[in-house]
Amino acid sequence: MSRLGRLMRGVAIKALQCGSIPQHVGFIMDGNRRYGRKVQVGNSRGYYLGYEALEEMLAVCMEMGIKIVTVYAFSIENFKRPPDQVETLMELAKTKLAELCEHSELVNRYGIGIRVLGDDKLLPEDVRKVVRRAVELTKKNNRAILNMCFPYTSREELTMASRSLVSGIEAYELNPSDVTTSVLEDSLYTRSCPPMDVLIRTSGEIRLSDFMLWQSSRACHIEFTDCYWPEFTFWKLVPILLRYQLRAGSIAQSRREYERRDEISEDTEEESPQEEPIAGMGLGNSSESTLVTVEDRDRDVDWYDCQKEKRRRVAEFLTHRGHLPNCPLVQLQ
Repeated sequence: MSRLGRLMRGVAIKALQCGSIPQHVGFIMDGNRRYGRKVQVGNSRGYYLGYEALEEMLAVCMEMGIKIVTVYAFSIENFKRPPDQVETLMELAKTKLAELCEHSELVNRYGIGIRVLGDDKLLPEDVRKVVRRAVELTKKNNRAILNMCFPYTSREELTMASRSLVSGIEAYELNPSDVTTSVLEDSLYTRSCPPMDVLIRTSGEIRLSDFMLWQSSRACHIEFTDCYWPEFTFWKLVPILLRYQLRAGSIAQSRREYERRDEISEDTEEESPQEEPIAGMGLGNSSESTLVTVEDRDRDVDWYDCQKEKRRRVAEFLTHRGHLPNCPLVQLQ
């Protein structure tokens, strides 16, 4: 990049930072093969250029102060592609993950923790080892997160979370009444991430392709762009962020309303059972009236103790279950 280009980018970033900067941005990196054919370099080179574009976009996001970047690197449905294409993607993922966790100045400078979201049992063993090494080497980085969805679909994620909760109930670690919307959300791969603020898909396709369906369903700014992923640059991101900033207030308000509705729903489910009024209560029999009041108080104490135990039980289950080995809990600075 030229000196003038760096200067202009710096000015644009400073201007954007005067407004609301999203904390969590997702990318569906679509169009690598078509870009390879467009510039006549072939599929494999198109995939390679797609990973280079990812590194550039990750650097841009870090410069702007975006804390979480989640990318759709490989769908479970991609296993249906020709074997040579799948093998190319696996080898490229191995190489790039190793580079990111071992030799990337970007990862070290911004303290980026790499998390790999998806069913790693579907990966070849050599790829799985690289995935686990990348997660292990960066697990103490807590200033930013790169979520690589590989191999991933939202259906698999929701199935995994549901099975985890069912297994907790079967093992008597949870009660059926413990399972709420928020508990299910805390069982997803993105459990320690803030809500997704912006989701961008390249290539001109107007669909989400089973990516982050839960996370993008509530007050998320979604944009579809008509360029291929290797063509997606900082200057194509700028107008998207400007449009997000125009909507940031209404997005925050919608999110608060969703949270209020969830709280009301859970409070209703947890509401202390009310007993029928006792005949004669409040009609002058002071001893009976006093006795009922004490019983009510004891019942309320028991109910609050039960709720406290429930919250402890759920928190312990979500913290210590080992069903997400490549998604360690991260408390961002």
